[in-house]
Amino acid sequence: MILRPQAARAARASVQAPVSPRRRTHRARAPFALLLLLASTLLPASVSAQGYPVRPVRLVVPFPVGGGSDTTARILSARLSDRLRQPLIVENRTGAGGTIGAEHVARSAPDGHVLLLGSPELVMLPAVAPRVSYDPLKDFAPIARVADVPLVLVVHPALPVASARELIVLARRRPGELVFGSAGSGTTSHLAMALFNALTGTRMLHVPYKGAVLALPDLLAGTLQAGMNSTPAAAPLVRSGRLRALAMSTVRRSPLLPEVPTLAEAGVPGYEVALWTGVLAPAGTPAATVALLAREIEGALQSTEVRDGLAKLGAEPNFALPEAFSTFLQSEYSKWIKLTRDADIRIDLQ
Repeated sequence: MILRPQAARAARASVQAPVSPRRRTHRARAPFALLLLLASTLLPASVSAQGYPVRPVRLVVPFPVGGGSDTTARILSARLSDRLRQPLIVENRTGAGGTIGAEHVARSAPDGHVLLLGSPELVMLPAVAPRVSYDPLKDFAPIARVADVPLVLVVHPALPVASARELIVLARRRPGELVFGSAGSGTTSHLAMALFNALTGTRMLHVPYKGAVLALPDLLAGTLQAGMNSTPAAAPLVRSGRLRALAMSTVRRSPLLPEVPTLAEAGVPGYEVALWTGVLAPAGTPAATVALLAREIEGALQSTEVRDGLAKLGAEPNFALPEAFSTFLQSEYSKWIKLTRDADIRIDLQ
């Protein structure tokens, strides 16, 4: 097609003509509008995370007031309330070895306003009691591991052993004759000794009590020969000579009894049991809320008042983020499932 001179000049003018300010503004707005659209799709999640918590948070402890878990919860809650800028209320829901409180949290709304202070029984009891109504791995969102309290293997001073190795030799020589007590079937003090039996090839007999406080007098009297007791409770009795400490249950020695070796050091490789505590939420709690809580718990554990409070309990901070805490729970559950099946340990919760 041949353009006439006037048409050619018009065509060149249309190509070279500058874009009007209005048109330039319109074009510049297009990417900005796209960004606004994308931001609007993300807005509800970010607003939800920034708005949490919108009311007081309840931290459920499935054990009685005054125990180690309860005291840990109250030490942590005081500092965490300040950080969350909402009251954090410790609520004791006891019964059935801790399963009543755990089930309550598992069935609560997954919005981060009802939390659980978990302990070893959270994964031990489902391994040993078939009627537990929650799944420890599927019904909770792990938030953070908080602290550990070591157990200590103790014996009555009349027992002629001065080390864990000597106890193993004696127990193998006298299968079924030595007796240990526990706070109850399926509790940490029970399964910790059952694990000791399994790893050492010994067969000490188990006598369950309704709480560690009731088992201790019989151990002190010599009716029981051994036990796996919490270090804070046992340490004064060890120092006074009323009990003899043979080994610690954790991979590190305890500051309360620094001279006592770990069971791994004493010739039982692979042994590790701790009275751990950790915070969990109902499954389905938003990831942003879980991350926020983990971050605030980590900050609370760095405060002097929390660390000093835990130290008085014989507890050591052992913070773990949600993913690491979840891996730990899976490992613990697998360990106790294997032990209880191999040792044929089963209980009926009342």
